[in-house]
Amino acid sequence: MPLIQANGTTLNYELSGPSGAPVVAFSNSLGTALAMWDPLVPALRGRYRVLRYDTRGHGASQVRDESASVEDLADDLLGLLDALGIARAHIVGLSLGGMTGQALAMRAPERVQSLTLMATAAHMPTEASWNERAETVRAQGTAAIVDVTMERWFTPDFPRTAPALVDPVRRQFLGTDRAGYAVCCHAIGRMDLRPGLGRIEAPTLVIAGRDDPSTPPAKSEEICEGIRHAELVVLPAARHLLAIERPEAAAAHLLAFLDRHRGAAEAATGAVPFTEGLSNRRGVLGEAHVDRSLAAAGTFAGPWQDFITRIAWGEIWGDPRLPWKTRSLVTLALMVALGREEEFKLHVRPALANGVTPSELQALLLQAAVYAGVPAVNGAFRWAKDVLGDELE
Repeated sequence: MPLIQANGTTLNYELSGPSGAPVVAFSNSLGTALAMWDPLVPALRGRYRVLRYDTRGHGASQVRDESASVEDLADDLLGLLDALGIARAHIVGLSLGGMTGQALAMRAPERVQSLTLMATAAHMPTEASWNERAETVRAQGTAAIVDVTMERWFTPDFPRTAPALVDPVRRQFLGTDRAGYAVCCHAIGRMDLRPGLGRIEAPTLVIAGRDDPSTPPAKSEEICEGIRHAELVVLPAARHLLAIERPEAAAAHLLAFLDRHRGAAEAATGAVPFTEGLSNRRGVLGEAHVDRSLAAAGTFAGPWQDFITRIAWGEIWGDPRLPWKTRSLVTLALMVALGREEEFKLHVRPALANGVTPSELQALLLQAAVYAGVPAVNGAFRWAKDVLGDELE
């Protein structure tokens, strides 16, 4: 993932999706990184242009072991938008990310198209307790508090029933830089955004986990008292990292909210730059595959790679009027009907990344049997099994 200078800080970020689509910027929680949004992002793929980044001192972003405020973190995000040439964005933040979002909406309201605040607060007493946590982590690392943190973040049975979701979060937390974590603890301890909540003009959605001990629903209600036009949703069976524990529910509420405040989406027609098509192509098919194709093209096939990158991936996959999930389903159906095994196999795993479930893939193939013929679909079931194997069981 690329690095960029923003507000004097080097930030790690990822930007993907159709160039004509509205931008949704995600800000992570304390002790995580941009990967925390992995379970939720597929719901937006191809309908919105998704920007994720690591908060300073987290993930692959720069560690600055110096005093910082939540307002400084908001300026980091504002600097990132400036560096990428993004005039306005839908801002989504969880916990510390939600605090960053609130501060940004107060400091630069013209840049915020909508604001979604998950499991967060406008004030988190006491400063002494946050200072104590910071010093513990400076001295002993995040391993000293990982178990109690995971208990606050997830309901009791979730780590056992969903280890594939929880284990990466735990590893990321353990790998968080001591100084980076401590600096952000101090920022939270000194924060009081309550006086400025009334200045937030953007449409606002607040999502709380009913069982969240870190930022309980009362904290969300306090935000909604300050932002009088804010909407409140409380998710049952969810603690602090609700975007990971309840991604389907969180995504459904987020997507419905974003669609109501979407703004204009422009079809990517005309002279689409190669770089924009390349971004979409890598976003769908993966960087390794695309880089191999480009490297193997040579002089003879180079113009062909340029053509499909600009037209197929720039103009067609870059048109946000159809989300990438829909485009994946259409592509797979056409490949079945035309008997294009190689292209079907190329697109079937990316379809899952775009939000197509194995059950939906099965339903697609059954419908294709009616319209494209039993022999064609008989082969397609085999092709899907060749690529996905036990994932379809």
